[in-house]
Order: sequence, then structure tokens, then C-alpha cells
Amino acid sequence: MRRKLISGNWKMNGILAANAALLEGIKAGVGQAKSEIAVCAPAPYLAQCQQLLSDTPIVWGAQDVSEHDAGAYTGEVSATMLTDFGCRFVILGHSERRAYHGESDALVGRKTVRALAHGLTPIVCVGETLEEREAGQTEAVVGRQLDAVLAAVGVAGLANIVVAYEPVWAIGTGKTATPQMAQDVHAFLRARMAEVDAAAAQGVRILYGGSMKPDNAAELLAMSDIDGGLIGGAALKADDFLSIIRAAG
Repeated sequence: MRRKLISGNWKMNGILAANAALLEGIKAGVGQAKSEIAVCAPAPYLAQCQQLLSDTPIVWGAQDVSEHDAGAYTGEVSATMLTDFGCRFVILGHSERRAYHGESDALVGRKTVRALAHGLTPIVCVGETLEEREAGQTEAVVGRQLDAVLAAVGVAGLANIVVAYEPVWAIGTGKTATPQMAQDVHAFLRARMAEVDAAAAQGVRILYGGSMKPDNAAELLAMSDIDGGLIGGAALKADDFLSIIRAAG
């Protein structure tokens, strides 16, 4: 039985006072959640997450990591820096990184290897654009993106990653894949991983990351291969985030 994971992705949002209010609200309402709960914050706020979330059931993570361990890479953040601040997770290959920063499938694979080497759990994002979906290319696109990571991490690394399916056309648009549409892609991704290691694939959590909200979370999370959510806008409101956590059981 895969334990569900509900992870917030704050993207480039936050100020100290608002972050504190948000985290205190989540802490106050999370109760005895059965799911694993995480928040992935901008790098400048990881120390604040560490301070406010230590000794709680909520873990925290980052939104990217460098493929390099250290050196002359101005502006980059290394895996060692993330572990210094107690990070458990790191989001990799988010569609916004791919689109705005030109991140390739191969680079996402290298970053995944680096994260695993330092004990971080990568949340590896895959997803297609609206044009790709309408052209019937969804499986080809997400399969290619996933294959690059699987080739990089090998059989040994598969069991230690999380995958997030984020249809690009459903991120921040108000559009959402139907539960069955999402389930179909999740099932495809699990089958693809099973080609590498069937047993490990059954244990990998696959999150849905396309505008999951309180009003659609329960239906999405009821699908057999949807193991949680990578939550964007709804993660910035404590009540909304808590509603999704409750929907996960």
C-alpha cells in the first residue's frame, strides 16, 4: 500500500510574515494525517521552514537543485546546501523549468542522480502541452521524459524517486484533467517503470500536479494510480491545502 504524498509547491511566492502565517495554519490543522505532507519552498525560505516545521509531521523541500556538487556556478544551489537545511524532497524537471530555463530531459536525469546521491527524494515532473495532447502525443512525451530519468538512475535508483504527472495545459489555467484522464497517464507511467523493475514500480508514488483543488481532490485521489498531489496555488492557502490533505484520507 503506497502512502499518499501531498506536497505544496509554492513556486516563486512568499514573504516571511505570510509564510509564517501559512505554516502555522497548516500545523494547526493537519492533525493526525495519514498522508505524508510536504512543502517545497523557494530556497531563501528553507531556513524558515526548518525552524517552523522541525518536530512536526510536515517535511519540507526545494524546487530545484544543481547538477553540480560545488564550484563556480553562480546562482546555483547544491544538494549539500539543501540537506544542510533539512530538506527531504526536491522538485525536478517542473514544466516551468523546462519551458523558461531550457532544461532538457538529460539535465533532469543528471539532477535526479545528484539528488539521490545526497539522500534527497526527487519529485520528477513530466507532462505534455495542450498541443501535444491534442496531437495524441501524451504517452510519447511523458514516456520520453521519464525514460531519460530511468536511464540516469538505473534499477537501483527507481525505488527512491517520486514522479509527478503535471499536464502543462492544466497548470494555473483552471483546467483539470478528468480523474480518468489522469489515471490513464499515471497507469502508463507505472507500466513504463515496470519495464525497468516491476516490483519497484509498484512502490513508486505518482502524484498528480495539474490544478488539484479542494473541489476535485477527492475524485482524483480515489484513482488507483494517483498517489497524491503536487499542489500549486491551493498550497498557498492553509484551508485549501488542509482540505486536500483531508481528501487524501
